[in-house]
Amino acid sequence: MSASQAAAPPNHLVHETSPYLLQHARNPVDWWPWGDAAFTEARKRDVPIFLSIGYSTCYWCHVMERESFENEAIASQMNASFVCIKVDREERPDVDDLYMAAVQAFSGHGGWPMSVFLEPSSLKPFWAGTYFPAEPKFANMPTFPSVLKGMTEAWRDTRDDVLGQAEELAEAVRERVSTESHPVKLTDEQVTRPVAALLRMFDRNHGGFGATAPKFPQPVFIELLLDARRVSGDEATTQSIDAAVRTTLDKMACGGMFDQIGGGFHRYSVDATWTVPHFEKMLYDNAQLAEVYAKAAVIYTDSFYRRVAIRTFDYVLRELTDAATGAFFSAQDAEVNHREGQNYLWDIEQFAAALDKDDAAWAAKVYGLARGPNFRDPHHPADPPSNVLRLDDRPDRLAQAIGLTEANFLARLDAINARLLAARARRDQPILDDKTLAGWNGLMIGAFAVGGALLAEPRYVSAAIRAADFVLDQLREPVSTPSTRPRGLLRAYRAGVAKVPAFLDDYAFVIRALIEIHRTGTDPTGRYLGAACELTSVAIALFSADDGGFFDTLADQSDLFIRTRTVYDGAVPGGVGVMLLNLLDLSAVIGEPAHRDRATSAVVALSSAIAAAPLGAVNCARALMRLIGSDRDGLNAAFAAANAKALDGRITSPAPAPVEILAPTDRLEIPKDKPGGLVLRIRIGADYHLTAADPGTTERTVGLVPFRVQIINGTGVVAFADYPKGQPFGDNGELLVYRGEFDLPILIERSGTWSGTPLLAVTFQPCTDDACLAARTVELDVAIDLK
Repeated sequence: MSASQAAAPPNHLVHETSPYLLQHARNPVDWWPWGDAAFTEARKRDVPIFLSIGYSTCYWCHVMERESFENEAIASQMNASFVCIKVDREERPDVDDLYMAAVQAFSGHGGWPMSVFLEPSSLKPFWAGTYFPAEPKFANMPTFPSVLKGMTEAWRDTRDDVLGQAEELAEAVRERVSTESHPVKLTDEQVTRPVAALLRMFDRNHGGFGATAPKFPQPVFIELLLDARRVSGDEATTQSIDAAVRTTLDKMACGGMFDQIGGGFHRYSVDATWTVPHFEKMLYDNAQLAEVYAKAAVIYTDSFYRRVAIRTFDYVLRELTDAATGAFFSAQDAEVNHREGQNYLWDIEQFAAALDKDDAAWAAKVYGLARGPNFRDPHHPADPPSNVLRLDDRPDRLAQAIGLTEANFLARLDAINARLLAARARRDQPILDDKTLAGWNGLMIGAFAVGGALLAEPRYVSAAIRAADFVLDQLREPVSTPSTRPRGLLRAYRAGVAKVPAFLDDYAFVIRALIEIHRTGTDPTGRYLGAACELTSVAIALFSADDGGFFDTLADQSDLFIRTRTVYDGAVPGGVGVMLLNLLDLSAVIGEPAHRDRATSAVVALSSAIAAAPLGAVNCARALMRLIGSDRDGLNAAFAAANAKALDGRITSPAPAPVEILAPTDRLEIPKDKPGGLVLRIRIGADYHLTAADPGTTERTVGLVPFRVQIINGTGVVAFADYPKGQPFGDNGELLVYRGEFDLPILIERSGTWSGTPLLAVTFQPCTDDACLAARTVELDVAIDLK
């Protein structure tokens, strides 16, 4: 916070507990927290809502604050024409998910800070984007003042058009965040297909899935491959899995994405070689990666993986753990003094100041400084270049190359690291986001429990138990809450205040953590297993759907215009997939078939989404793998019952349409300065048609979903299709549809920040002349790489 900020009067965020919201509490923008008071103010003033969503360790969020939200003139423009709301996406992932779907539907890409304009009565978005500069900076990117001016004029002069666009965008969001559909029988293909896709996408040179930058760790993919390895009876498949897993784990741990001095992982790598990271450190990444390395250490009897897991766990205990409570903090910032990664960068002179001459020269070779700088701040090109520390290879091979035993090599390296870490501790440190989130704590508690058991480190199990006790005691609804069910979870805690009713993922991650504590053998009274069962009952009561699946959010939330229901596993796993795995675990631990039956019902309910995009629903695919292996007959019976219900006259839609979508390649490279392309062949069964991309504008189009090509599971590229004109359908030919077979040219080009694993997908709604099935989105087995 600048001196001028500290002297400025506070806005409505001053009483919040979120570090991110408090960072903005003395902006000249009259920020409001998300809630009824802000909505009422906007409706009373008859102005739109400007919604800004970010998080405390987001680099571009800091940039937009400095450029625009601390600018008196821009703040005056915002205050005059809008009610401005700030949301911490980590406190309110439900709000973030909903409006991120709007940003992606509107612009073709996403990211933070999110900038969304809402009409105040229903909170539906009518215009959406991400970061905008205060002054002209990037080609084809409007300035933030010009965006504000345009939205103000549109609301004033073309209100009906704005409201119409809000309805259209809300419908596009609904398509993205709803998985309601008819059951589709799942087979081994929905397990083998994502495994085969990952092995195809695997970068054999540098590890990871996809050969281009940026690269994300994606531990859920590695978990799927390890599960598949366990049940694979094919030696060639096992070897392919081992190559993908081990190369990826080796390259990530040797690169700069792993903090070679202090342990723990940064968020992702901005290059294809895992050298230069985006420097923020997130609790959820380190939880998942520490657990994956601990599992791999045992599976492969690998001391390097054990070392990486232990150094990651120890980093969390040292820097992300509340000494007073044992709970885990959320994140550390990417920047220091407005410079990204400043705390983690080194040059030869700094090595010489921290180490004696021989050690400085030896460490410069080991960590790559002897070859010259590998980092230049892209935001401050005038700053001198420096180094992110990385290893060229695994320690055992480095030691062999210089004639040392691995033990002697690591002893010297550890002594050097201790001195470098002490020197680094004297620098200005990144900001700590010290709020405690139930779900993220659940991920870390589960990781400590699993890691402690696998690595024979009781101190990690003790850390898991201490944090679990805090969650069970403090992140709960008040005792006085009138209810016929046990106390539910609350999502966020800071400064003695727990708030925000928890979401499905919070329950799923905490339940899973409690099960893992019980499995360590340190739960003689059954406290943690009992709490897991209790919270499972609460979660089923709060989030169940009528068809057996789950919603992400609570019912009757007046501040959400759609109740989301998704299966996607991203950087943070989705709640649904983890919940399915929990139900199967509980069934095995306590011998209760009802939990397995509940998981089976949910798989049937979600089957269409799993079949369409198994790589996007990785944990659902893992649950399916377990059901196929342990109870194939029960799974088949559940699908038979669903089909019988469909034939009972209550569902009159025809059988699933025979639509084939053929791609000429399984890998597409996108050049830096021009689009890449391919041509899809679409084959539609003789008795069916698909709603055309442009179906017309008559009443017959209401409720129909047009054919479209899109990017799912990530951002950074956008797809454009040369859609054909549809054929007339109906008595007057007022509806346009596709029939038969046609070729569809697709162009894919770069757009915004690469994140996740972008996949090409096709959405279509198959119909006969008499009835329509639910729309479906099918991911194509085409890996997208950037040249």
